[in-house]
Order: sequence, then C-alpha cells, then structure tokens
Amino acid sequence: MSRLNLNSNLLITSNPFSYKNRGQELEYLINKSNIYYYQNNIALIDKRPTPIKVVNYNYEINKITNAFFEKKSTTDYYGIYKGRYLDFEAKSTEIKTSFPLKNIKPHQIEYLKLILKHQGIAFFIIMFSKINEVYFLSLENFNNFINKYPNKKSIPLSFFKENGIEIKGNVSCPIDYLKALNF
Repeated sequence: MSRLNLNSNLLITSNPFSYKNRGQELEYLINKSNIYYYQNNIALIDKRPTPIKVVNYNYEINKITNAFFEKKSTTDYYGIYKGRYLDFEAKSTEIKTSFPLKNIKPHQIEYLKLILKHQGIAFFIIMFSKINEVYFLSLENFNNFINKYPNKKSIPLSFFKENGIEIKGNVSCPIDYLKALNF
C-alpha cells in the first residue's frame, strides 16, 4: 500500500475506503484536505497524536511491543490559519437523522471552551456518512444547542442544516472546512 508523508504527521493510504477501515473515512478526507492547505500555503493544520507511554520497545524489529495511553487525548486537529489558532474535533455517524452526543466526551468540550477563552477558533466537523453530508459546527452553536436542550441525547440533522455550514470540497480538497471560517 503506498503512503504519502509530507514531513508532518499526516499519513494517507492509497485505499482508504475498504470495508475494514471505512470508519476512518472522515479522518482520511480531512488529512487529504490538510495536505492541500499545506501544499498551497493556505494553513498549517495537523492531526494530534494520542499521548502514549511506551513500556517495552523491541529494537531488533524497531517496534513498540507494550504501551498504554498516558492520558485522555484532547481534540483531533490543531493548527494556524490566517494568523489564528484553531482546534477542532471530527466525528462521523452512520445515523441519517441525528448525531449522538455521547460521541463527544466532556473533556473535549471543556478543552474547546478553553481554546475560545484564549481567543482561538473552536469547532466540530461532523460527517453523516450514510447521506454523504459533512457539517462545520462552531462551538458556540454546539453550546447553544446544549443549553437550550440539556436533556437531549442527540443533535438532529435539521439543527446542523440551520445552524451549521455544510462543507463541500473537490478532489484536491475533499472537505474544504476553512471556507466556513469568515474572518
């Protein structure tokens, strides 16, 4: 399988849509878009690695043989666009009519709130994979929903259509989410 690595932690595989890794489709598309942004000097956005603590490493085969997650990861992506720091969480659902709130962890929401507090840009990218729609939802609009409907277990697709921005793209930049940022 061929791989493309641009001296960053972006890694693209040549066959991203096989059955076994179909859940990684959103990540693949965002990574491809981030490479486009990088190559065209538009923005510098990286996938955040999950912090691990290596317990055992086999130097003969150059492989980690035992490790554990050191702490909870914060969000999926971070970077710089037009001189502004941005941070976001990307999620996908196979449900056609709503997005389950259980997919977003409380510590991720709190982390994004801190980004806003420090004048950064915080948002979600949500993919409805069964209907092939992707939405940009600002943290502010997410919080508005949570505050208005504190007992809801999911956000209806209609809320994304009314309060989010549908993200379109092309072959080079399949999820052109930076177009949703107006500043």
